Amino acid sequence: MIVETEDWYVIPLENLVSMSDRIIALVKDFESAELALNVLEKGVCGILLSTKEPAVVRKVASLLKSGSLLAEIVPLTITRIIPAGMGDRVCVDTCSILSDSEGMLIGNTSAGAFLVHAETLENPYVAPRPFRVNAGAVHAYAAMPGGKTAYLSDLRAGDRVLISDSRGATKEATVGRVKIELRPLLLIEAECQGRKVSAILQNAETIRLVCEDGSARSVASLKTGDIVMGTVTESGRHFGVAVKEHIIEK
Repeated sequence: MIVETEDWYVIPLENLVSMSDRIIALVKDFESAELALNVLEKGVCGILLSTKEPAVVRKVASLLKSGSLLAEIVPLTITRIIPAGMGDRVCVDTCSILSDSEGMLIGNTSAGAFLVHAETLENPYVAPRPFRVNAGAVHAYAAMPGGKTAYLSDLRAGDRVLISDSRGATKEATVGRVKIELRPLLLIEAECQGRKVSAILQNAETIRLVCEDGSARSVASLKTGDIVMGTVTESGRHFGVAVKEHIIEK
């Protein structure tokens, strides 16, 4: 059934989706398409887009693709861990409850990233904050939806960030708050088949990287030779968009 609503939009779709898995919503822009695809979490079974704007068609098409993306998660071998002094680090508080093995992809350069685990785990000193990823220093890149990156320092409430798990299954989360505070830092370096990856993270027991089995390893107990998960990519970014150019990042 194709449904077009007037002054009310979300509640009618929620009522219909609760009773049927065969609702198609007529939408006119990206925002209404995104709402329809997420009502009652499972969303409508399809959308019918009514627009004369090619840019809207492309944007909605990217939204439909994003739900099935897989990140190319690979094992990284830790090669060096050294103190990096004091610096400003970023906590990304999302509007989602994240699960064990989930986190954000964070790296010093665009050539690779570590999968930094969300604060989902119990410990004797601090209550879990499963909405939070203590992501790293302000300069670092964070993976974003659509294959883009953003500096952690640029993230704001309302932005959408990419969440991945140890198998590479991804989803989006909305940023609710960003906290930047002065903290002791660690430089962590790793490699995969000769490709180097590095990140600067807070030096604390609650900051963890994701292991091959989906478990989390604290940076405080990390050792050279340990295997953690992350990504390696071609380097080169222009305002967060991958470009093919000669570039050296180190």
